[in-house]
Amino acid sequence: MNYQDFLSSKMQLSGEHGFDPLWLPDFLFDFQRELVTWATRKGRAAIFADTGLGKTPMQLVWAENVVRKTGGRVLILTPLAVAWQTEREAKKFGIDARVSRDGAIDKSQILITNYERLHYFNRDDFVGTVCDESGCIKNFDGVRKAAVTEFMRMQPYRLLCTATAAPNDYIELGTSSEALGELGYTDMLSRFFKKDSKIHVLQDIHKGGKYHLRGHAVRDFWRWVCSWARACRKPSDIGGKDGAFILPPLTAREHVVKASTLREGWLFDMPAVGLQEQREERRRTLKERCEMAASLVNGTGKPAICWCHLNSEGDLLTRLIPDAVQVAGKDTDEHKETTFQKFCDGEIRVLVSKPIIAAFGLNFQHCAHQTFFPSHSFEQWYQAVRRCWRFGQKNPVVIDVISSEGERDVLRNLQRKQDAADAMFTSLISMMRDSLKVAIEPYKGIKEEVPAWLR
Repeated sequence: MNYQDFLSSKMQLSGEHGFDPLWLPDFLFDFQRELVTWATRKGRAAIFADTGLGKTPMQLVWAENVVRKTGGRVLILTPLAVAWQTEREAKKFGIDARVSRDGAIDKSQILITNYERLHYFNRDDFVGTVCDESGCIKNFDGVRKAAVTEFMRMQPYRLLCTATAAPNDYIELGTSSEALGELGYTDMLSRFFKKDSKIHVLQDIHKGGKYHLRGHAVRDFWRWVCSWARACRKPSDIGGKDGAFILPPLTAREHVVKASTLREGWLFDMPAVGLQEQREERRRTLKERCEMAASLVNGTGKPAICWCHLNSEGDLLTRLIPDAVQVAGKDTDEHKETTFQKFCDGEIRVLVSKPIIAAFGLNFQHCAHQTFFPSHSFEQWYQAVRRCWRFGQKNPVVIDVISSEGERDVLRNLQRKQDAADAMFTSLISMMRDSLKVAIEPYKGIKEEVPAWLR
């Protein structure tokens, strides 16, 4: 590689490439139409909209506008097993979009694939790319982040969509900005952040230090984020009407099981301290927790999802629940997609899977009951719950959280993260809304006074 090739490999396509939308269909809600209009005019943008707010129709309409404007192709990247659902939504809305798993290109100008198959596609065949659940590229040194950023680097049209862009995860904002061709992650750090080992807000792994947002740069930082991103948890956050997006009640019921055997060397159960003890506690109470989950699901005759984290948990749940079907990491993509489709269509009553496999991007509004074994991952908890508790859900949703006496600290930590996330996202919405306003003080006609020494 010569020096010119090296420079080209680091270069992003510059300039504004947006345009006024050519097509805004009636099936979009007012707030969705506003977001699509903004993202199309921007050309390269991010939509951080909560689960159930219709990111799939918005990204499909955005892609259709790019196709109609340029005559080129758009690639939609999705999490594993979500591609078929996007294709189904496209058919429902009358948009020509097709799943491609091997990089094959036909007459369809909007192609859909999952992130794991990106290497089959040639970036020069596309003028635009959509990243569904773009939070998966948040790791600064992640292989997926590097592959996606490189694929989109010279494309004029780019759209990132996610529901769980962590408001306090500035690393994710930096990698999203870089993927869109805005400030790179390192440039973002140098402009808005200050290194401080005493304030544990943002850790830069490669530089061995921790960063916090400069006090005088808070307003400028959010104004910069607003230049390429929009965030909302409900339509009213951007001036829409909540209406049908007001969800039915959500109830989380806590169940604490007692282990049939004590920890070696202990006379009674105590909270597990540290990850090692918590892992041991999870395995020691596996039978009791799975039996509790099965007792809550068996015999109801209603759809249910049983979330697990260990393969042994999934295997035992499947044995204890006669009409349950498990989706595990070892299964083929075809098996996963077929099982998810059958569950959506009501052919399977109970789905058993891990949040890391089935909790991102899938729509299970027909189901209103889940069992969940808690972990420290708030993202997995939030995404798992929102598979069912989302727009289109007609019934109250019940989440049975099953833990042991030793896992009470895990539950408390999860609740702490829930409260912190709610507070941070509320602050994010408020700061972004304020940053978009330009306050102009009206002239009040105050009479000028001439200083005495000028009289």
